[in-house]
Amino acid sequence: MDDLFVDKMVSGGQQLGITFSDRQIEQFFQYYQLLIEWNRVMNLTAITEMEDVVTKHFIDSLSLVHGINMDDHLNRYMIDVGSGAGFPGIPLKICFSSLRVTLLDSLNKRIQFLQTVIHDLELDDIAAIHGRSEDFGRNIQYREKYDYCVSRAVANMSTLSEYCIPFVKCGGYFIAYKSGNIDEELKQSEHAIDLLGGKIDRIIKFQLSNTDLSRSMVMIKKTKHTLNKYPRKAGVPSKSPLL
Repeated sequence: MDDLFVDKMVSGGQQLGITFSDRQIEQFFQYYQLLIEWNRVMNLTAITEMEDVVTKHFIDSLSLVHGINMDDHLNRYMIDVGSGAGFPGIPLKICFSSLRVTLLDSLNKRIQFLQTVIHDLELDDIAAIHGRSEDFGRNIQYREKYDYCVSRAVANMSTLSEYCIPFVKCGGYFIAYKSGNIDEELKQSEHAIDLLGGKIDRIIKFQLSNTDLSRSMVMIKKTKHTLNKYPRKAGVPSKSPLL
């Protein structure tokens, strides 16, 4: 295993108050190797330099600890909507093994990659499913079943909230990973979040470990059941965000 990789992981973890086991470091390195290998034949990520993958994918994914004390949340259910190459769901599962994780993505090729990662890293209580959030959000097997919904997907907060809040049980949280200045975007999404049964609990702003990159974690608490008419049918939330 590459010594620089280990040093970057250990340093990044320390910035978050996380100490990785040797096995976890091995799993992250295996994940990195699979990501680079598969990325040669399909578009998983534009970030491929080892140090950048560690910082901008792995450590960024684990930044959830800024908002939630994961040590106090054993055996909780989490769904990662628009998981893509598995961020943030797989790093969170590697680090907090008691989480029961669902990875949802609309592209079947990415699901094949995620299933390979799950198999090769020998991860338990985690599944990768193919489909659109608008469809699964109306499915009683998934609707309002999760303690946490996380997403690093690129979409405005109104659209992202309609994708994600229906999955969250009352009292749970939708956590959106955001970069840059999000104040205006959040202001425009407040009514949509309320319509969907959520309330902005707090916004945590921080710099990504060992970089000058600004990040925001939007913590939205589910305070009431989502009305049956949401989410709207596939494609509508992105074309006509709730106002």
